[in-house]
Amino acid sequence: MFTLNEKLETEIEISGDVYEVDMSFDNVMLFLEIMEDPTLTDPQKVYYGIYTLLGCELEIEMDEQVKVFHSLLENFVNAGEKKEANVDLEGNVMPTAAKPPSYDLKQDAEYIYSSFRQAYGMNLFEEQGKLDWREFKILLRDLPDDTKLKQVIDIRVRPYPKGKGMGDERKRLKELKRHYALPGMEIE
Repeated sequence: MFTLNEKLETEIEISGDVYEVDMSFDNVMLFLEIMEDPTLTDPQKVYYGIYTLLGCELEIEMDEQVKVFHSLLENFVNAGEKKEANVDLEGNVMPTAAKPPSYDLKQDAEYIYSSFRQAYGMNLFEEQGKLDWREFKILLRDLPDDTKLKQVIDIRVRPYPKGKGMGDERKRLKELKRHYALPGMEIE
């Protein structure tokens, strides 16, 4: 949880030893790239993920490494993210359709960079190794609407206009959606 009256947690205890977790936004982005790499096996992702965040190999059994990996994910990388489940009247979890992402950290890197410069006067290259991932996520989420990233996201998620006389506007929005589409994004 993100609170202003406590320092951000940056250490993890494993088998009695304390390790510093590198939570700089650029390092966590590298971690996320590793997690999405289809050429790596799950054990390789666990190994490289831990190595990326801790900067060292752990001399423990794989099942213990998996526990450490999940702890790093839950308590550091995904800390504070809400996991809302759709439930019926009896409390049973109901399936929900996954919303396609409206931005991608890698594909939209230029828009993110320029938006941080515009909104916060922040050069993300100068912040590498310094700006904490949890701070980065909050700043990214709360970018003003007049920044390039927010404008691109708006185009991607904006519904097509309906009704008579909207053909030109609909056509223009379709062109914009095609131009700013993420790979695999469906355009009507």
